[in-house]
Amino acid sequence: MDRKVLSGVLAVVASCVSLAASADDLSYQGFVHSDKRIKCLYGYAATKTGDHAAAMQIFNDCIARWNDVYSMIWLAQMYESGSGVPKDLGKAAALIKRGAEQPDGTAYVSLARYHWGVALWEGVGVDPDPDQARTWLERAAAEGQTEAMDYLRQRAD
Repeated sequence: MDRKVLSGVLAVVASCVSLAASADDLSYQGFVHSDKRIKCLYGYAATKTGDHAAAMQIFNDCIARWNDVYSMIWLAQMYESGSGVPKDLGKAAALIKRGAEQPDGTAYVSLARYHWGVALWEGVGVDPDPDQARTWLERAAAEGQTEAMDYLRQRAD
């Protein structure tokens, strides 16, 4: 994930935590059944603190309720690494593809497009397809994903 995006996400999560009224409000479990979209950010925090069960519930609900690309990316990373779930590269790829196919302007869609391009290039959970990978990486780069630009440059060398 882009460091600037990650810093922003962490700042939002930290400010939400600091605004919590009681210790009970700080539990990630408290956000599992929340109908507020801010919970999707708490899924990230739950993952990073090792509460993978809560993270998975939060991400799955955010995907079901709002088709949340941010949640698709993080849940895919859980499946790709086997963090708190059985490693499943096929599920990871399907989630990233779903995120990449969301409409332009959707939050985090360019990041999903970058990850989908890399998955296609490297054959992570899908058959390698360098032509399609280049298309997705170029699209992500045009949308400002510097990682996509860097990835393409490295492959050209």
